[in-house]
Amino acid sequence: MEKNELMRGGEFLLKQTKAKDIFIPEEFDDEQLMIAQTCEDFLGAEVFPHLDRIDAQEEGLIASLLKKSGELGLLGISVPMEYEGFDQSFVTSMRANESMGSAYSFSVAYMAHTGIGTLPLLYYGNDEQKQKYIPKLASGEMLAAYCLTEPGAGSDANSGKSKAVLSADGKHYILNGQKMWITNGGFADLLTVFAKIDNDRVLSAFMVEADWEGVTINPEEKKMGIKGSSTTQIFFNDVKVPVENLLGKRGQGFRIALNILHIGRIKLGGTVLGACKTAINNSVNYSNERKQFNSLLSSFGAIKHKLAEQVIRTWAAESAVYRATGDVNQIIQTMLAEGQDKGESNIAGIAEFAIEAALLKVYGSEALDYVVDEAVQIFGGMGYSAEAPVDRAYRDSRINRIFEGTNEINRLLVVDTTLKKAPKGDFPLFEKAKEILDNLSKYDQIEYVEGFYESKEQNVQNFKDAVLMMMVLANEKFSKDLIKEQEILMNITDMMVDLYAVESTLLRVQKLEQLKGESHMPLYKDILDTLMYDAATRIYKAGKDAINNMFEGNDNQKYMQALHAMTSVHGVNTKEARRRIADKLIDDNIYKF
Repeated sequence: MEKNELMRGGEFLLKQTKAKDIFIPEEFDDEQLMIAQTCEDFLGAEVFPHLDRIDAQEEGLIASLLKKSGELGLLGISVPMEYEGFDQSFVTSMRANESMGSAYSFSVAYMAHTGIGTLPLLYYGNDEQKQKYIPKLASGEMLAAYCLTEPGAGSDANSGKSKAVLSADGKHYILNGQKMWITNGGFADLLTVFAKIDNDRVLSAFMVEADWEGVTINPEEKKMGIKGSSTTQIFFNDVKVPVENLLGKRGQGFRIALNILHIGRIKLGGTVLGACKTAINNSVNYSNERKQFNSLLSSFGAIKHKLAEQVIRTWAAESAVYRATGDVNQIIQTMLAEGQDKGESNIAGIAEFAIEAALLKVYGSEALDYVVDEAVQIFGGMGYSAEAPVDRAYRDSRINRIFEGTNEINRLLVVDTTLKKAPKGDFPLFEKAKEILDNLSKYDQIEYVEGFYESKEQNVQNFKDAVLMMMVLANEKFSKDLIKEQEILMNITDMMVDLYAVESTLLRVQKLEQLKGESHMPLYKDILDTLMYDAATRIYKAGKDAINNMFEGNDNQKYMQALHAMTSVHGVNTKEARRRIADKLIDDNIYKF
């Protein structure tokens, strides 16, 4: 990917991004597509034929499949060559994640091993630790799990009670505690365990081998979905952890946990794309086969609406995911060129885009929920049967709004993190917002510019003005107490989520036209038109709720009038636009957008 203007996390609110400066999926090179195809071929041969056996948790099956994927190198895509990996870029690993995301419970096991299982050690371990464990994790000889959550500490991870005390001879930490909801817990060989040393206020992290004395693994949890994924409680009773297995520095565990969560969030945004596309394929295949009233389901307008909306939300999520992925990758590559360590570069690159990662996690997980829900609806009564493929997709989707921090936690983090960047000199949020508030009269009447892209760019800038206005008004009204106003914070985040998705889609359409020409674009313009039309209504509703919850009288009227103008867009014949999108999907009988 060519080197473009360097973007920083959250700057999309303050800058006009140029289409040439983003990465889009149409720019994947041959090697990246080959790796994605290898992932898909592996799933087709080794995973999809055995989905029922996987969901029945046949003993040893998922572990054996992970080991097989390791033999193909699929567990070491982002692992450096010195540790026997493929040393691929962040963009490539995200594309592989998308392919693996279609694999239901196996996807969860794969992501847990390659992500939260391997990355803490890869990014924070010393050379001796990495030499000892990483090659085995990359090959599948050892499988990994991440032990953070405790019964009394869910979203508040730092309140965990697990404790480590240095032994009298100074050679071991004696670890005691209980962890729950541990993915891959039933078969993992290496555990990243978070606990507080002595009376420390914050966590430390330890590498613990599962067969050490004192490690007890509970039976598998019974779950609503991802039934084939191993999920257990793990107990640590006077486990002797060698001091050399402290990961990073003492007290660094909470930072490790947070940074790994950032990675998990953006990777989840990529993973759900594979699941979305699989559910869409199932939907259109069934609608092209099933007849009602002597006509194929796919001929009915109500079904076309559903199929098109599945495509629109998936394409928008894909646009946003790979835009952020490209931005992260560029930070990483810049730091590597400056001589920074690869682990430090990856941590810094992803942490820089913590805001976008949280937005993507929310948008992607909720897009997938919509897609699989409508898949069940398209299948009708058959969709409710376990014999149909969408039953598993529907149940498995639900966990994504809880994984990697609940969507509520992520919504609260978005605004809080953005406001905390504002005092920094290179993030002039308050200055930009003051300009908007000082010039609200420009929104006394709605004015539209001419031209397809020009009008869309104006809409996006107006959406940004609306978000900045609401963010600063809320901050001024509540100050330090804003964090308690969760409903308002979530209103503002919802505005940001739609803004980022819409802008990313606009930029992708613009760049795609530059690459392929105007004749290729009508359907993609339909996607953008429909997405922006609907997003404008959602942004207005979220902003209106926030204004009504903060202001009365003249202030209410003033801000409401400005918000209405900021979120006004050209009318769109969404029925015909959706029908055109659906007709392409129906004709192809597979997602090819």
